[in-house]
Amino acid sequence: MRISAASDASLIDAIAGADIARFTDDWRAAAGQMPRAEAPVGVAVSGGTDSLALLLLARAAFPDAVVAATVDHGLRAESAEEAAFVATICARIGVPHAILPPCPAMLAGGNLQDRARAMRYRCLADWASAAGAPWVAVAHQQDDLAETFLLRARRGAGLGGMAAMLPLRPLARGMTTTLVRPLLGWSRVELSALVHAAGIEPVEDSSNCHPRFDRSRVRTLLAETPELPPARLALAAANLRDAETALAWVAEREWAARAEVADRWVALDLAALPRELRRRLVARALRTVADAPPPRGSGLDRLIAAVDAGKVATLAGVVVRPGPRWRFAPAPPHRSP
Repeated sequence: MRISAASDASLIDAIAGADIARFTDDWRAAAGQMPRAEAPVGVAVSGGTDSLALLLLARAAFPDAVVAATVDHGLRAESAEEAAFVATICARIGVPHAILPPCPAMLAGGNLQDRARAMRYRCLADWASAAGAPWVAVAHQQDDLAETFLLRARRGAGLGGMAAMLPLRPLARGMTTTLVRPLLGWSRVELSALVHAAGIEPVEDSSNCHPRFDRSRVRTLLAETPELPPARLALAAANLRDAETALAWVAEREWAARAEVADRWVALDLAALPRELRRRLVARALRTVADAPPPRGSGLDRLIAAVDAGKVATLAGVVVRPGPRWRFAPAPPHRSP
């Protein structure tokens, strides 16, 4: 990784006016309002191609309303050097930058990549709140949509799982900071060209092409298979997102008409509903009573099949009783022998 000998201004001047206008429109479509000096956008920058492109575009579009941060996971020997590399670029273009230290306790157990992502978002949420930034922008782009679509399809995911990432959502539970993805319409090739035009050689994370990881293998498959164009797969994911939004709207309407909610119990009329709407309403009833996300997939399907058969069933600490209106209530505590 290196920066050319070009002047500081040239890093931004290398970005075409059309790209700045396109990014500004994409930001407005995703976030709904523009950053300002007193309410800047926080940009998450790893030093890779996509996040550097996001940094340069944001700086060009919102000159006085950008702050940046790099989370040093401490998972690779090069991570401290990469964070310092990003700090150098930010200093040259006049963007305040913070290096966020790792939280080792949050990386223990489970899938390491999932844990690292959760830790990164939590660190970014705390940093953005302290910096007065209502948004944290991340650099997910069109090729990421295509890769995720294939990964989820391979696992047999449903509509919600294969739908495109949301361009706007809460960053972390219990935090007011919003996650924004303004690059979902940009390809990896476009972003790479923008970074190289600025004379920057980005960080290359070797794990991105290591066959040990599912996403790396899917990325290789897409690169080697012209019959799977990322733009078309991303379009399919976007279409599924539209369908998911429509189903969520219908489910909300049916919940209002069919659910009776009282203190720690729910009565729910599921008559004559399609299977997917029944699943969604049952999941919401479980979540309402347990005040926690219910299990998905086969566990939920087994519960519905059991109650349909006239049996009392329990899932996620909630007991469900059959009848014209299913009743959901907290399961009684287990008695010690």
